[in-house]
Amino acid sequence: MTQIHSKPADIERTSMAIITQELTQRGIQLQPEQAPVVKRVIHTTADFDYAENLIFTEDAVRLGAEALSRGTPIVTDTNMARSGISKPGLEKLGAQAVCFMADPSVAQQAKEQGTTRAVAAMVRAAREHPGAILAVGNAPTALFEIARQMERGLRPALVIGVPVGFVNVAEAKEQMLALCRRLRVPAILAMGRKGGSNVAAAICNALIYQAADMLDPTKRGWQ
Repeated sequence: MTQIHSKPADIERTSMAIITQELTQRGIQLQPEQAPVVKRVIHTTADFDYAENLIFTEDAVRLGAEALSRGTPIVTDTNMARSGISKPGLEKLGAQAVCFMADPSVAQQAKEQGTTRAVAAMVRAAREHPGAILAVGNAPTALFEIARQMERGLRPALVIGVPVGFVNVAEAKEQMLALCRRLRVPAILAMGRKGGSNVAAAICNALIYQAADMLDPTKRGWQ
């Protein structure tokens, strides 16, 4: 008979054990420093493709966690991603997650310049939070704008590039990966079409949990 768990901490531990077992069965060995991020994304999506399409630049996990431990803010391209980021974790680190997409001034700027709100939001992020962690889970235009700002001198603490879709998505990620490698900006990207706001939030949470010593669910107050 299948054991039924009712406590959140037990559910997460069992889920992670299943993920670890299935990765082994598939012959996939994760880099130790990347494993918590990859497993958190698989836990969120139930999609094992992320074990192979998540790409990390050198030391991206360590550098991202260190940035969070200093209280570095996270800027997301959707309020959905922002709402999925652990508030207790952010509070423990003295950090915040912000999103400018619903700001009327961003909408007005996008209208005046004939661009998307995602582009206008990243222009504002570059101006107000130049050293932030930038987490993109929806709009490839946001990634293209981040790249443009980086060519002009912007240096984010970390770029999380996991937009989902069919138009310009893979191309935006490939451009960002090449640029981050050239400029030595830490990045975590889901190559190809897959991604989403939930994936962006999952990556942020994995880094937050590492930085805040909250990888075990009981340290998040779960029973």
